[in-house]
Amino acid sequence: MVEKKDKTRQIYLDHAATTPMRSKVLEAMRPYFCELYGNPSSIHVPGHEARKAVESSRQKVAQLLGCKHEEVLFTAGGSEADNMAIKGLALEKGSGHIITSTIEHHAVLESCEFLQGLGFEVDYLPVDSGGLLDPDAVKQAIRKDTILVTVMHANNEVGTIQPVDEIAAIAKEREVPFHTDAVQTVGHLPIDLNCLRADMLSLSAHKFYGPKGVGVLIKRRELRIKPWLTGGGQELGLRAGTHNVPGIVGLATALELAVKELSEQGKRLSGERDYLIEQITSRVADVQLNGHPEKRLPNNANFSVSYIEGESLLLELSFRGIAASTGSACSSESLDPSHVLLALGITKEDAHGSLRLSLGRGTCRADIDYAVGAIEESVEKLRGMSPLYQELKGKK
Repeated sequence: MVEKKDKTRQIYLDHAATTPMRSKVLEAMRPYFCELYGNPSSIHVPGHEARKAVESSRQKVAQLLGCKHEEVLFTAGGSEADNMAIKGLALEKGSGHIITSTIEHHAVLESCEFLQGLGFEVDYLPVDSGGLLDPDAVKQAIRKDTILVTVMHANNEVGTIQPVDEIAAIAKEREVPFHTDAVQTVGHLPIDLNCLRADMLSLSAHKFYGPKGVGVLIKRRELRIKPWLTGGGQELGLRAGTHNVPGIVGLATALELAVKELSEQGKRLSGERDYLIEQITSRVADVQLNGHPEKRLPNNANFSVSYIEGESLLLELSFRGIAASTGSACSSESLDPSHVLLALGITKEDAHGSLRLSLGRGTCRADIDYAVGAIEESVEKLRGMSPLYQELKGKK
């Protein structure tokens, strides 16, 4: 039995949605709110100090990810970086064909849909039941007029890691630019752009214990894109707007800390994730693990729980002090089942009963044990209230 709800106990298992900012990151940011408050575009001393912080952060990001400092473009987050990459390249080309997958983040899918309205053609390639995209399917889909291949590094809902190295190599061989949404992987998986031959890569600070509202688009120097956000000459004229200096400093600091601890944290979280999956699948009936069983993010576990509604389960867990998710945080207000789960061949009914648990730096074994017990009891309670479940159970 799970102990009674402790109103002071909070177990956060939604790190794929956002992560708590680290104290060291906040300390690095603090001076740029009140003391070193200059506008980096100004030529006076306060402006110069702010500019120095931005450029130092740019250099740090470049060194950590294996690219040139002038290829690091600061944005307001991962969604803006995706929009900037896809729309910016398409508008530079003027017309053509784009290849993506059916399980991309909405920032990618809706950018592609927007471009279809302007006359661009888009192929949405299917994935297998584990969420993997076949590189050969990308190879076969490339045409003479293909201007971009955009495939995420790892899926934000089910955690499946895509073979982006192979896909990037195929795109490079055919001289087609390749973009990857790496929002879920930067700071969690090893990434070296000297090896991963992506032409563009998107990331967001709040996914690796940095501040919200700041991200990066890495764009190879030789690749030309049109500015999507206009009104100033910042970021090589490609992204207008006064720099978020504290956020940029926080992003670089958080990334440095994450990369330093990546191996240790990845190994620990993979072990805790596997323990969580084993406990859930052995203790809760009619539960299915979604995503690839092995090629998945070290902190991600996504389940379909039959005969219940995911939202009802989240409310039960929240009452017990557990924060989890039933899909992408960006679409949490939607009543539609997850497009990712449907793309994996999961039924609408089971997709509505999805539960995503994503672990983090502060997650311990005791937290997992408490959460598993709470999930077991909550599912039993909800199924006990379901006439459909009682009817099906009676037939067995």
